[in-house]
Amino acid sequence: MAQITILAVAALLLMPLLTFAGRPAAVGDETSPAPTPMGVPTCGPRRQDERTKSIIIGVACGTGLVLLALIAFLVFNKFKHRRAQMLEGKYFQQNRGQLLRQLASQRADVSEKMIMTLKELEKATNNFDQGHEIGSGGHGTVYKGILPDLHVVAIKKPKTLSQRETDEFINEAAILSQINHKNVVKLYGCCLETKVPLLVYEFISNRTLRDHLHVEGPISLSWDDRLRIAMETARSLAYLHSATLIPIIHGDIKPANILLDDTLTTKIADFGTSRYIPLEKSGLTTMVQGTLGYADPVYLHTGRLTAKSDVYSFGALLIELMTRKKPFDYMASEDNILVEHFATLFAEGNLSLILDPQVMNEGGNLIEEIAGIAVACVKLRRRERPTMREVELRLQVARSSKGFKANVNTVVDSPLHRDERIKEGLTSRQYSMEEEYILSARYPR
Repeated sequence: MAQITILAVAALLLMPLLTFAGRPAAVGDETSPAPTPMGVPTCGPRRQDERTKSIIIGVACGTGLVLLALIAFLVFNKFKHRRAQMLEGKYFQQNRGQLLRQLASQRADVSEKMIMTLKELEKATNNFDQGHEIGSGGHGTVYKGILPDLHVVAIKKPKTLSQRETDEFINEAAILSQINHKNVVKLYGCCLETKVPLLVYEFISNRTLRDHLHVEGPISLSWDDRLRIAMETARSLAYLHSATLIPIIHGDIKPANILLDDTLTTKIADFGTSRYIPLEKSGLTTMVQGTLGYADPVYLHTGRLTAKSDVYSFGALLIELMTRKKPFDYMASEDNILVEHFATLFAEGNLSLILDPQVMNEGGNLIEEIAGIAVACVKLRRRERPTMREVELRLQVARSSKGFKANVNTVVDSPLHRDERIKEGLTSRQYSMEEEYILSARYPR
């Protein structure tokens, strides 16, 4: 329609010029040749008339060419814009935009903001200027940006991804859109108009737990900070497993995926390998993913992911907090990895051989209790591992009681552990009632 309008305007502009150029000279016109006494007109005025016609025709042709060029330019731009719109629509569908829009609509506070446009993100980052880069790696680049509502965000812009990696991005967006927890990084939105989707998170300024824990020198995070970070991580995992509408398994808990803000508050990130677990099922068989050293050995062997897989990863994380040794780097012997060596030394009463000296100095009589929680989490048999709710409770009791000691297998008064308590003659009724009170307050029935 726009092209037809432009052609009509061009025709109207050209018509008077062409009409004037082609009309015959009228009698009485100043340009018409005057007859001589002999009846033969002079040639001067005729030449002038022809010159005027030539100028008019030239101007008309030039104007026509300019208009044609303008029309071609507008048509090309229109075609280019329409093609870009078609590509954006294709990528939106390909990146499951309708699914994300449907999920976002379930939360009124984010439904209008969840799906972002590429123009918005280009404006937030000054067209992805290098000065806005805050990190880069093999998978892509992270930019710092400021949205129109003045929220500071981190925008993850990946390189060309495989279909599996793209699916992980979409999976992460779908899961994070359903989570609202202070210890889980917040997803502000995503852009699905590009070949690979862009994810927009809250900006966490203080790097990762790995960066703070594995610094050069003998002093790292304080024991109190390590315990608090462990507590916050356990709380967020318990929330994912128990308090969401559909249980969520993170699938890749490790220090590199735990962000810290300016107050060292925990923010769990990177939900690319996370999975929903249907309420009627206890687990899900998937393609094996995760990080060696933190991944549940049973999951690596069977491909079956359960909440107890996250429990194992948390146990490996807790051991790393106590030793400042990385599970995937540390080898006590050819076949003895960090978690196994830690459990062996714990059973032998020789933890001092592996603990971080700073923990030895600051941990006091809580060391054995926290080590017992870690060992319980990394047991090879899944049924012998506690749940994350039980781990959260035990850490909470340990921190609040300032030295309360319990047996390594004493997590809650469950059938699995009750017989052991009776055999060892533990008077645990007071502990069990305290646990039940805290659980009732945090997870009302």
